[in-house]
Amino acid sequence: MGSNGYAHPETLVDTDWLAAHLDDEAVRVIEVDEDTTAYEQDHIPGSVGWNWTKDLHTAVGRDYLDRDALGRLLAEAGVDHDTTVILYGGNNNWFAAYAYWILRLRGFDKVKLLDGGRKKWELESRGMTRLVTDHERTDFTMTGEENPQFRALRGEVLESLGSAVRMVDVRSPEEYRGEKLAPPHLPQEQAQVPGHIPSAANVPWSQAANDDGTFKSAGELKALYEGNDITSDREVIAYCRIGERSSHTWFALHELLGYPDVKNYDGSWTEYGSLVRAPVELG
Repeated sequence: MGSNGYAHPETLVDTDWLAAHLDDEAVRVIEVDEDTTAYEQDHIPGSVGWNWTKDLHTAVGRDYLDRDALGRLLAEAGVDHDTTVILYGGNNNWFAAYAYWILRLRGFDKVKLLDGGRKKWELESRGMTRLVTDHERTDFTMTGEENPQFRALRGEVLESLGSAVRMVDVRSPEEYRGEKLAPPHLPQEQAQVPGHIPSAANVPWSQAANDDGTFKSAGELKALYEGNDITSDREVIAYCRIGERSSHTWFALHELLGYPDVKNYDGSWTEYGSLVRAPVELG
């Protein structure tokens, strides 16, 4: 695929590339969504299905699998040390981008996103199947170093208020203004109050994507973010409601534009909007 001017074009593969590598034993395709309903109906041949809620989170508490548990999950998917993982999903890769971010956070770097995700694959009428491939479990273990610099926790977010750190709220304008607590198709719950973090710029995640779900070119992305004073010389913290849409924005800023200091606040508005005495803005 063309580089589109990206700083790290190797973090993406296009549908042509994937179609040509479906039988490659060194490639493991994984579909990630908030549930596996779509995967169970049909999926890219040979792909594994991950339920974002059940597979990537700890059984108790709100956090992700640690390195050892994530290594076991990858081993169960047939991933070895020579395997490249290709992630894709619905909603223009919402949860695939989230899984990408988690894997990179935990130190697994042989991972790429399918540009356009499930949407582009289906628009091109490419082959799908209900057959679930049984991949042999490997003895894979995580060996890379974690990347805590990719993640912002609530203490850092609160300490960053009023500083040079640029907050970017990637939710819809209605959520940003405080008119909704969640996207319209989801229950209007989670956070205790509506609104946004003071001084945060509102750049909805969807503005980074084309109609077919692929990412816009580097020039278009740069114009989008720099037009909202989100520049590469500043630390940037992205957030949404639960961290999946902001993972998409993190990918666009860090991987595609090469911004050096970008963090995903995965606690996002679900956490921040429930904190006692945390500053909040409406409108």
